[in-house]
Amino acid sequence: MSHSFNPTSLREYDIRGVVGRTLGEDDAYALGRSFGTLVRRAGSRSVAVGRDGRESSPALEQALVRGLNDSGADVVRVGVGPTPMLYYAEAVLDVGGGIMITGSHNPPEYNGFKMVLGHAAFFGEAIQQAGRMAAAGDWEEGRGSVCDEEVLERYVERLLEGYDGGAFRIGWDAGNGAAGPALERLTAKLPGEHHLLYTDIDSRFPNHHPDPTDERNLEDLKRLVRDKKLDFGVAFDGDGDRIGAVDGEGRVVWGDQLLAILAEPVLAALPGATIIADVKASQALFDRVAELGGRPCMWKTGHSLIKSKMKETGAPLAGEMSGHIFFAHEYYGFDDALYAAVRLIRAVTQMGGSLTALRSAMPAVVNTPELRFQVDEARKFRVVEEVLDRLAAKGAQVDRTDGARVSTPEGWWLLRASNTQDVLVARAEAKDQAGLERLVAQIDDQLAQSGIERGPQAAH
Repeated sequence: MSHSFNPTSLREYDIRGVVGRTLGEDDAYALGRSFGTLVRRAGSRSVAVGRDGRESSPALEQALVRGLNDSGADVVRVGVGPTPMLYYAEAVLDVGGGIMITGSHNPPEYNGFKMVLGHAAFFGEAIQQAGRMAAAGDWEEGRGSVCDEEVLERYVERLLEGYDGGAFRIGWDAGNGAAGPALERLTAKLPGEHHLLYTDIDSRFPNHHPDPTDERNLEDLKRLVRDKKLDFGVAFDGDGDRIGAVDGEGRVVWGDQLLAILAEPVLAALPGATIIADVKASQALFDRVAELGGRPCMWKTGHSLIKSKMKETGAPLAGEMSGHIFFAHEYYGFDDALYAAVRLIRAVTQMGGSLTALRSAMPAVVNTPELRFQVDEARKFRVVEEVLDRLAAKGAQVDRTDGARVSTPEGWWLLRASNTQDVLVARAEAKDQAGLERLVAQIDDQLAQSGIERGPQAAH
């Protein structure tokens, strides 16, 4: 017996596709067989399984569990919740790995699987290996058991361990995603006044798309903060591993700005520590970390890549522009938006009690959002290589960590190939609007030389 996955579903950081088209129950079963086999060959036997609130998740879970059992792995089902709840279960229960059934922030017709094996991210070549094992039918045989474990309450209690934050008036938007029930329990235990939006899980996402990096999805939260004159607001993506925030004036506090705030108490506790951010983060963040006595480290975009770099460097904190925040300081090192929210409250308390004031004190820079444009899958990495070759010939100051990040007296610009989609991603940051326009013109010029035209997109 063997199985071939749709190659588009085997992505860099997870397995994901459109249910009924590129992903189905056969894939879930085959993944269970491959993953269960890997767990057993690693000398363990049991796997924690969780799921988000999508309509397709229960059927995928059933098939996945069957596949795990048929490979001889025992399954501990932890139920519906955010992805970090599954990561927490894998960290504290006696299991060899964990699988979360989730479509993350994708539209309702998507679903997929995020995996962790032996407390480490399961990504890249490991995902391809699972696909090859399925194609070859290279699976262990056996008969595993299934049990249910209630971890939601334990997880929420863990989020609050060591809490030393103040009492604020906060708005929260769960976006009808899987974090809703955990958020309700968390805010019931936090001091202060809490106003909650869309905590009921609804796989259709009827209010807005659950992606807090798109400012349009923060409109309801901004309105709540403004109307009730709250201190600030926090939003989550569909599976609760990415955070968004707005201050008391309704200004977005972007991922790199949150990281700059969260870094300060960590560096006070651990002087000289390494703080990691992805290549899309503002230069202001790296400068701030250095100013606080830390070692800034720019790394590749991608939550699995960042987690691996944290283990390699011993960094206590890392983050991405996309809102993935990773705490190894007093926590487990995985991306958890609910825990990041608790640490944000603690940090704001420690730093004077006003997120609005902290946001206002940040250096004034102007930048583009992520500029994304379609490029043929086979061509996208080649375009970046062409750009790098031309920049090298000109003697430009380029960081090649992940694509091309070019520093100029005006600021910086970035061009990289997405690991998960057939797109190129660009970003630029300058001290003023005129400088930003000149940087974006440099991106356009490089793209034009490779025969690509970027569509019009606004800066913020």
